Amino acid sequence: MKERGRWKRYENCMIALVTILVNIILLSLFFDFYYDLNDDVFMRDIMSGAYTGTPDGHNVQTLYVLGAFISLFYKIYRAFPWYGVFLFLCQMGSLYLIGVRLLGFCRKLPAKAGCMAVFTLFLWGVLLPHMTALHYTFISAVLAASAIFLFITTPEGLTVRQFIVWNIPSVLLVILAYQLRTEMLLLLFPLIGLAGLFRWSEEEKFFHKENYIKYGAVLSGILFGMLISSAIDLAAYGSGDWKEYLVFFDKRTEVYDYHLDVVTSGEHREFLYSLGLNDAQQELLSNYNFGLDESLDAKLMGDIADYAGANADYAGVVMKQLRYYLYRTLHAEDAPYNRLVIFLYACIVFAGLGIALAEKGHRGKWCFLWKVFLLGACRTSLWMFILIRGRYPERITHSLYFAETVLLLGMLCVQLANRRRFRAGKGDWAVGLIGVLFGLLCVCHFPQSIGKAAADMDNREVCNGEFLEIARYCEEHPENFYFEDVYSTVNFTQKLLEERYHSPANYDIMGGWLCKSPLYKEKLGQFGIASMEEGLYNMDNVYFISANENGTDWLIAYYAGKGMEVSVEQVDSIAGIYAVYQLRR
Repeated sequence: MKERGRWKRYENCMIALVTILVNIILLSLFFDFYYDLNDDVFMRDIMSGAYTGTPDGHNVQTLYVLGAFISLFYKIYRAFPWYGVFLFLCQMGSLYLIGVRLLGFCRKLPAKAGCMAVFTLFLWGVLLPHMTALHYTFISAVLAASAIFLFITTPEGLTVRQFIVWNIPSVLLVILAYQLRTEMLLLLFPLIGLAGLFRWSEEEKFFHKENYIKYGAVLSGILFGMLISSAIDLAAYGSGDWKEYLVFFDKRTEVYDYHLDVVTSGEHREFLYSLGLNDAQQELLSNYNFGLDESLDAKLMGDIADYAGANADYAGVVMKQLRYYLYRTLHAEDAPYNRLVIFLYACIVFAGLGIALAEKGHRGKWCFLWKVFLLGACRTSLWMFILIRGRYPERITHSLYFAETVLLLGMLCVQLANRRRFRAGKGDWAVGLIGVLFGLLCVCHFPQSIGKAAADMDNREVCNGEFLEIARYCEEHPENFYFEDVYSTVNFTQKLLEERYHSPANYDIMGGWLCKSPLYKEKLGQFGIASMEEGLYNMDNVYFISANENGTDWLIAYYAGKGMEVSVEQVDSIAGIYAVYQLRR
């Protein structure tokens, strides 16, 4: 009896763990795990020491406290893929926590088995592409979403102390999400706030001293953790070369993420001329090889960003994007995410109406209406924010959808669990129907989800194979250093659980977010290169790699604009795809 009681206590944890492990095994059999973009690869290389030779927490993208923590493990043992394992555990661990809490709403073992079956269908029919190609932005959203679900489904009747202890995991998940991808957590923070408000509204006495203490303590814990994380980050980046570089980084990000047309469309040449940029320098901004010119600095990027902001037609953009927002919400472009969201909204409304009519004397029976309205207004504001800014890749839009889906699911679970008919088991048929319909929606998108993941893996194999040809070529010529044209070589990623390099490679791209950073300068210094421009012009062992079709006229034009006459000679080729060039004075 004692053993049976212990099993019952940990039953949900074991069922969720087995479910996640089975899915991991199946994923491993049919797919490989990759970093989604080379952003994560660069971050990994910095923290592992593969970039400069020494593990470093200044990976720029995460807050320093997290970067330093991961780099510490690389200092202990370099050959283990610590960063890849960290991302993998964050994603799978968050899904596990959601699964455990979902099981808490199921009374009997068959219901729990059905719940995990639908959960698995969701993973394969919706999340599969993000489970095989991991990006720190989306994983930050998964951490935040799991915190939302854990918090909104906090059991009733807890004392102040129990409530705070119960929600420590939620607080830690939010802080970790903030450290991993600050911008994503801040984007999702309104949804976190709504989760708190919706959970508070379920309390018997809304305006009560205990509630102020309970919810105030959780919010204070989150804000304190975010404040400490930011303070440490400010201390790590707030002085010297790092401070100067971060100004450049922010301005460069603003230009390339939100105002790219200014430097690529050709419609703003007169403005760029007024900044003192000749045609060759404008071409450097357009082809992302801006690292060649040291004069393309933070001030210049700031001037471009200010110009773009001052000339933006925000009124026209708002109306255009409002129509686009409505289109995306209702059409197949964002399927299956938008369909699941609409389905969950409908479930909350219809279940709420049914409960309100059946439990005429129940307190707060109509509260679902203001919750749905408030959440709808919040999600519209968040979507309009990213659409008006003009940058909404899938890792951002899917993050918004996932967090909203999880919040809606939590609202529905609480809505059903707290009503008399469902507590008595009289509404089990309705719960079962919701589960079946939700699962069918996921199953309908199996071909799309699996096909996308499979095609993505094949494409990565091709791109990575080409990149590995460059890496092997450079390894065979360790006495040389190679600068790479950005758009010729930027599409590579690497396998998540693979560590290939543990010392600085004798090549680097000519642009990107790490360019002109203290780490970038440190790496070039290890190869005796003062600057990219000087190295290509004066050093006989510094070369340039580009795809054959991209040409080199822009490179010759740049040096001509500096009063340096050069020719570019192809000295070798790589896999018949890339050419290796050397400047001749």
